[in-house]
Amino acid sequence: MIDEIIRRYLLDFPDKDLAVISVDPSKRKTGGALLGDRIRMNALISSRVYMRSLATRQSNLALSKHIKQAVDILKAAAFDLIILETSGIGQSDTEIVDHADMSLYIMTPEFGAASQLEKIDMLDFADVIAINKFDKRGAQDALRDVRKQYKRNHELWDVADEDIPVFGTIASQFNDPGTNALYKKIMQVLEAKTKINFHSTVSFTTGESEKIYIIPPHRVRYLSEISDSNRKYDAWAKEEAEKAALLYSLRESGKHFEEKGITEISTRLTAEFDRLKQDVHGDVWRWLEEWPEIRHQYVDDDYSYKVRDKVIKVETYVRSLSGTRIPVVALPTAKDWGTLVNWVTQENLPGRFPYTAGIYPFKRKGEDPTRMFAGEGGPERTNKRFHYVSKGMPAIRLSTAFDSVTLYGEDPDYRPDIYGKIGNAGVSICSLDDAKRLYSGFDLCDRRPLCR
Repeated sequence: MIDEIIRRYLLDFPDKDLAVISVDPSKRKTGGALLGDRIRMNALISSRVYMRSLATRQSNLALSKHIKQAVDILKAAAFDLIILETSGIGQSDTEIVDHADMSLYIMTPEFGAASQLEKIDMLDFADVIAINKFDKRGAQDALRDVRKQYKRNHELWDVADEDIPVFGTIASQFNDPGTNALYKKIMQVLEAKTKINFHSTVSFTTGESEKIYIIPPHRVRYLSEISDSNRKYDAWAKEEAEKAALLYSLRESGKHFEEKGITEISTRLTAEFDRLKQDVHGDVWRWLEEWPEIRHQYVDDDYSYKVRDKVIKVETYVRSLSGTRIPVVALPTAKDWGTLVNWVTQENLPGRFPYTAGIYPFKRKGEDPTRMFAGEGGPERTNKRFHYVSKGMPAIRLSTAFDSVTLYGEDPDYRPDIYGKIGNAGVSICSLDDAKRLYSGFDLCDRRPLCR
């Protein structure tokens, strides 16, 4: 939470420095302290931030006995703002208010029953209260209960809930609206109490914290769903292949006994064939019936298919240097239906489900497969790069990398979650004119489609 407040402060006040004193608890048994708060302070990379960790040296205290001297030194160093972080206080520890102009109390929704709030002294003294980890279950109830307790403690019976300085925050969420609102309130209280200009000028998006899910909760198992679907399909394909193999065996056996004149066995095999045929999936049986015609199309010298109502004619063979006719698409040589069904359900021909060899029956000709990939900065820079890498080439495919701001549908802005990503790892596009500049000089209507 402190790390997020520092980030916003540095962006909001580019001419002001900040110091942090972080107090970590000492273990009663060993007397040692990890001093681990600074490990997670990513905002410390700024030269405008100074941080010092202190140990309590006693297990029952939230502050070090050297706090006053440390704060005096930082005041003498003329830091504009000093943040003093305790090691975590209990229900009755309010020592921090003796060392701070304003106090912020950070808690979580898991404080227990509402009656436990009566025991927390800091609800009497804190100027601002943050309920962090607001994405936890019961956070809304916790916010309501803490606001009610704050009203009772300060006798603010007629004040609206939204005006009570209690905020729900999700500090782990980037640019969290609740954390932004908390920061704005802290700056307002600081300015009112110290009479120093801490007026926030950066426009942060404020509001109630709400967890932003990359994957919606009802789809958290979507990868497992895909995996389950694939396993079910494989099991189904194997079962259909076994059925087809049995049918093929019955048919061939029936033919054999019929040729030998043993009609009784041939008739019984035919009847069993007709019975088991009903269990075969319709699509599988339809494909087995169409297979001779499909095979014949690929054996012919030419193969025709349609793309967007346009008939495309392709030669099915190529000639080697020795004159050997080599098929462009190799067909399975097996006759057994089980082998064929296993092949068609798992691989199949190009342009046919499950499309393991592409969506078209044949690879298109007259096309240079050269692919040009670029994207960085503004559209003019990327356009210049495209022209440079495609110079002298008869035909190319253009692949464009867009920055994350463009991909997520945002416009360039000074917001902290946007500014540093504009044109980074991709081109920034925010208007139709930008897109025109990006591909200026290329024929995007080439029917192949190719960009010349």
